[in-house]
Amino acid sequence: MRGDATELAAALRHGSLGAAEAMQTSLKRAARHESLGAIAYLDAAMGLASAKACDGDRQRAPGDFAARPFAGVPTLAKDLGGPFAGLPVTAGSRLFERQGGEADSDLASRFRDAGFCLFGLTTSPEFGLSLASEPAIGPVCRNPLDPARTAGGSSGGAAAAVAAGIVAIAHATDAGGSIRVPAACCGLVGLKPTRGAIPGGPSFGNHLAGIASELAVCRSVRDTALIFSWLSGHTRGPVADPSPVDIDNGRLRIGVLTDTGPTYPTESDRLAVVEDAAHALESDGHEIVPLTWAEFEWSVAASGRAFADIVSVNLATLIKAAALDEGRAEPLTQAFAARGRALSATMLWSTLNDAVLVSHRLWALFDKVDCILMPMLVSAPLAIGSFPSDHADTDLHLERMAAFAPLACLANISGFPALTLPFGQDQQAMPLPVQLMAPMGHESRLLSLAARLEAEARWQHRFPVAGLPS
Repeated sequence: MRGDATELAAALRHGSLGAAEAMQTSLKRAARHESLGAIAYLDAAMGLASAKACDGDRQRAPGDFAARPFAGVPTLAKDLGGPFAGLPVTAGSRLFERQGGEADSDLASRFRDAGFCLFGLTTSPEFGLSLASEPAIGPVCRNPLDPARTAGGSSGGAAAAVAAGIVAIAHATDAGGSIRVPAACCGLVGLKPTRGAIPGGPSFGNHLAGIASELAVCRSVRDTALIFSWLSGHTRGPVADPSPVDIDNGRLRIGVLTDTGPTYPTESDRLAVVEDAAHALESDGHEIVPLTWAEFEWSVAASGRAFADIVSVNLATLIKAAALDEGRAEPLTQAFAARGRALSATMLWSTLNDAVLVSHRLWALFDKVDCILMPMLVSAPLAIGSFPSDHADTDLHLERMAAFAPLACLANISGFPALTLPFGQDQQAMPLPVQLMAPMGHESRLLSLAARLEAEARWQHRFPVAGLPS
C-alpha cells in the first residue's frame, strides 16, 4: 500500500515521528512536486505553527492527543468549499482575492478536532465547473501518475497531492463526481456520503440544493472509514441525519452494471475490471444480479440536467449577491451564469421534481439489490486541456463531462452514497477504478465491500507518503 494517513497518525502517536517533522517533510515534498500544480495556495508558517502546537499537546496531554484520530497529520483543504479559517479560498477564480479568510465552517472545525494540521489549499477549476482542475489563474493540475493527463476535477488538486504523497489525505468536495472522478484518475479511494451525513453549516454556501457533499480523498479504505466516522452525524442541516444502519455481513445481492449505453461507451478494460470485482464478491457468497443500461438511462440524463441547472442558478445567484465583476471570470463561467439567469422558475421547478424521481427510481432498484457495482470512468484520465474553459458552449462542456464519467452525477442528484476505488491498472499503468453505490445511510456496506476488494492488492500507490519510510 505504501502508507496512508492511519499509518502516519500511528507513527505520530507512538512518538517515532514528530508533527513538526511530518509537516517539514510534507512541505519539502510539496516543493519537489510543485510542477504538478496540486497546491494553489501554501502557508508554511501556518502549517508549522499548527504542527508545533500538536507536538506540545502530545507532551502535555498524551491521552487527549491519542484520542484524536489524525493528530499531527498534515493536510490540505480544497480551494472550494469549507471554509477553513486563515485559508483564503478563491474557488479557482480571479473574482476573489487571496486575502483574509472566513471563520471555520462546521466541517472545518471537525477537521481540526480530528487533529489535522492544515497548510494550504488545493487546486480547483473555477467554481468547480469541470472534471479537470486547470483554472485560468493557475496552476494547471497534473496527474502524478502521468503528468500529461488530468488529475480530474473538481478536487483534482487534492487527489494529485495525495497520490504524490505530499499529504496522506486531503479535504475534497463532490457535487457532480468531484471527489470520485479525481480519486479514480489518481488511484485513490473517494466516498461521496449520503445527503445530510456531513455538516454543511453554518452558511451552507456549498449546499447546492443538496447535491454537494464534502469529505476527503484517501489512499485507503480504512482512512475513508475513519474520517467518515469522525466527521459525519449531527449535521444540523436541512435534512435529517441518516439513520445508522447495521451492516449485514450475510449474503448480499450485488447489482452489476457493465454497459453504459451507445452514447457513452466504456472501454473494454474498464468493463472487465467491474466483472472482475463482481467475481471476487461472488466468490465470497454474494449473489450477482445483472443490471441493464435501460434501468439507468433516464436517471443518468435527468441527473445531468439537474446538475447543469442547479450549478448555473447557484453561480448566477452568487455573482449577483456578492456583486462580483463577472467580466473577469473565464468565458465558460460567464456562460454558466448567463444560463442560470435565463432559467425560468418553472423550468427549475421541473428539474428539481425530476431529481426527486431519480432518487425514487434508485430506491426501486434497491428493492432487488443491496449494492450496485458499476464503472466510474469510461476511459483512462484524459489529456491536459480536454476540458477547456475558454469558450461559452455550456452544452458542449456538459457533454464532454458526461462522456468521461456518465454515472458520476447519479449519486449527487439522488442523494445516495457512492464510493470509488482502484481495482487494477491498464497497459499504461493507469488505475482501473470501479464504483459502488448503496442505499442511503449504508456507508458501512460500501466500506465493507470496498475493503474486501482492496484486500486483493490489485493496485499499489506509486509514491510513498511524506514522513513515512518508502
